[in-house]
Amino acid sequence: MQLLYILKESLYFAMKTVTGNKMRTFLSLLGITIGIFAIISVFTMIDSLESNIRTSLKSLGDDIIYIEKWPWGPEDGQEYAWWKYLNRPVPTRTEAILLSRRIKRAGEIVFFAGTGANLKYKNNTADNIEIWGIEAGFDNIRNFNIEKGRYFSPYEIQTGKNLVILGNTLASELFQNIDPVDKTIRIKGKKAIVIGVFQKEGKSFFGGGSLDNIAFVPIDFLGTMTDLRSDRSSPMIWVKASENVPMPELKEELRGAMRSIRKIKPSAEDNFALNQTSIISRAFDQIFSMINIAGGFIGIFSVLVGAFGIANIMFVSVKERTSIIGIQKAVGAKNYYILLEVLYESVTLALLGGILGLVLIFAGTHIVDYLYDFHVQLTLGNIILGLIISSVVGIISGLAPAFFASRLNPVTAIHTTF
Repeated sequence: MQLLYILKESLYFAMKTVTGNKMRTFLSLLGITIGIFAIISVFTMIDSLESNIRTSLKSLGDDIIYIEKWPWGPEDGQEYAWWKYLNRPVPTRTEAILLSRRIKRAGEIVFFAGTGANLKYKNNTADNIEIWGIEAGFDNIRNFNIEKGRYFSPYEIQTGKNLVILGNTLASELFQNIDPVDKTIRIKGKKAIVIGVFQKEGKSFFGGGSLDNIAFVPIDFLGTMTDLRSDRSSPMIWVKASENVPMPELKEELRGAMRSIRKIKPSAEDNFALNQTSIISRAFDQIFSMINIAGGFIGIFSVLVGAFGIANIMFVSVKERTSIIGIQKAVGAKNYYILLEVLYESVTLALLGGILGLVLIFAGTHIVDYLYDFHVQLTLGNIILGLIISSVVGIISGLAPAFFASRLNPVTAIHTTF
């Protein structure tokens, strides 16, 4: 009960301090508000960036292995030996067929290639568009939804029909308000009939993460526009693991099969790369851990400014009511009572500034979401962190003024005037 009374009294004095000298209070709270805004906004942007990247990585598939010429990271863990990777052969469709006969742990194996091209419909042109050549079974590896029209039939893919499915943004750019289905466009001068449009997926941080600005064609139709055995077409083999198959087991089976298919000697190194999203994920783990540390240091200095502001207002507050504190002590108030009263007041002021900072961040996230195609979210964890930091700042800032107030001599304090 006594603690509740202390809390009630300190809240009263805190509100009196806030309303008594509005300009002084505003300037003091501005420091902690800016401090919390700085540190939590940094963490919010980092968390949102990480969340968007992780979402993009998930779209690439955490149960897929990409057999390519070039690895996504250094294979020896030290340096990216591009001079060794340069002379490697590219994956081929024949290798994909042989793998599908040998690999038991794979749910789907498909050959993939791509190229860049300009797409034209009448007077409208979409420049530098990624064209993906896909095989039957690709839809079992990469999830997507068709908004208009339909997907390729197995026969259309096997025979290399001149058909195309457009990304949502790409279709809007080429056709604007016209229904694209059954319309004929030109890709590198070749005619292609639009049979479908993908559902909008939103922007991605990685190529292949979003299909909004990509076009699908059968792999053999792509072969009429580019050399599928050239580096320029980025040929690769996508391998999706069967259900409940551990990725390390699939990876080792693939490594053994590829070495056998390419007749690599036991003592020789692999001349292919087995890429997984975990390679990128580990790299981002290190990057974000360093960014979080840097963001923490930035935030600490910002919060320190606010701490000095709160300490200043508390010293002034104690000075202004020195005589009241003297009367409280004269009628029996213990030192700890005065100490807690001032600390509660300090924490209340710091929390008020912290809440204002969080409100500004919350408003800022909605502004960013509205203006940019980038999702920013103020998480519950960051809200709690902001309130904890505010409370700790309030305690630290109020310790010296509280200790000073608790040690006042009641007689001297009563006769003190300001």
